[in-house]
Amino acid sequence: MSLRRNVAENLRTTRLRKKLSQEEVAGRSCLSVSYVSMLERGMRVPPLDTLEALAKALDVHPVELLREVARGVRRIGP
Repeated sequence: MSLRRNVAENLRTTRLRKKLSQEEVAGRSCLSVSYVSMLERGMRVPPLDTLEALAKALDVHPVELLREVARGVRRIGP
């Protein structure tokens, strides 16, 4: 799986696990909601500074957003 897909999957699942909306993550990371949405869909790849801001907004280590998604784990969403 690509890093782009890992970030997308991890961002979305972490946000949902922490019961945060895209709006809340966007506000906490000083990003637009549409950009957070594009990241979650794998349409954009965040620069390191943005990855760090997202991790801080989600209260996780940045590496958590890069980890490979385990195979066989059910995806959330389309």
